[in-house]
Amino acid sequence: MRRAVIALVITAAGLVPLLRYHPNTTTTAIRATAGTAQTPSASSKAPSTSGTRTVTGSEVDTEFGPYQVQVTFNGSTITDVQIVEAPSDRRSQRIAESAAPTLRQEALRAQSAKIDTVSGATITSEAYAQSMQAAIDAS
Repeated sequence: MRRAVIALVITAAGLVPLLRYHPNTTTTAIRATAGTAQTPSASSKAPSTSGTRTVTGSEVDTEFGPYQVQVTFNGSTITDVQIVEAPSDRRSQRIAESAAPTLRQEALRAQSAKIDTVSGATITSEAYAQSMQAAIDAS
């Protein structure tokens, strides 16, 4: 009788993680959503090499959710990059928040979307770079 109770408890303990597991239904890799590039603000509709302007990159869908960045230019120099949209789950938000300062620093140093990925935030880094490139292209 005692063995049966122990076996039942161990079985229940093994089933709990399986019942709590929620597989992601999206299996697509990172891809820029076609046709969703944001129209640059009124001050940056025409390519310009002077003045400060902010351009929002396209929304990039990942298996965890969408990412989108906003790039601020002063002339042709990138002066700031901010994440304006990240997936809604807490884990992805924590990853994006911890990676954002490093990604921003890399973008400002490189002055382009050719940035190194942050270890542990590969998908976030790749989506950041794709959205940033869309903003650069739109500027």
